Amino acid sequence: MQPYFLPYIGYWQLLNMVDKFVIYDNIQYTKKGWINRNNILLNKKTFLFSMPLKKDKNFLNINERYLLDDAGVNVTKVLRQIENGYKNAPSFHKAFPLIEKVFENESKNLFDYIYDSIISICGYLNVDTEIIISSNVDIDHALKGQEKVLSIVKALGADTYVNLHGGIDLYEKEMFKKDGVDLTFTIPELAAYPQFSEEFIPNLSIIDVMMFNSVDEVNCKLQQYKLLYK
Repeated sequence: MQPYFLPYIGYWQLLNMVDKFVIYDNIQYTKKGWINRNNILLNKKTFLFSMPLKKDKNFLNINERYLLDDAGVNVTKVLRQIENGYKNAPSFHKAFPLIEKVFENESKNLFDYIYDSIISICGYLNVDTEIIISSNVDIDHALKGQEKVLSIVKALGADTYVNLHGGIDLYEKEMFKKDGVDLTFTIPELAAYPQFSEEFIPNLSIIDVMMFNSVDEVNCKLQQYKLLYK
């Protein structure tokens, strides 16, 4: 998977259910994805926050991109927005110190910044899945798309590859099958939980889930998915 900054719970469901989770560091950064931005609840509405990056070449990998030198100004602003949005949430006082720590990480390298956030959230939620950085896997890293995915799966000796349901159309079952690899996808089935909004707003950052739910409740929600075998 690509590294996303504080992604929605479906990402964590996937991370929690697998034996090994490979996170790309040497894959091209995409501007309009969820690598350095996400949604929270603010004033009962969806609000998009982002971490600003230095201007650079579009073809650079995620591990070659950097936050602005003065990103701390943005961190302060976003943390204030998170505090204002969730200060009355039931788990705010437990979750917010961790969120502060994540945002205030001093690393300016984009991959390192996001990777550290994933490790921190896993620690908070007691998720102990082995996390592997893609560039540390011995494959031909010039490969792209499903060819690269399959080579990583084979290098790790796996017989099943699991991805989020959004990637269903990206992979060919027969290509994996001929190498003895089953292709599987997770589909989140998250039950609504009380928010400040009158209607439940799904698919927000994990921040939202952590603010409105205890660790035990979040762990229960990590199990709320079904598997689709392609």
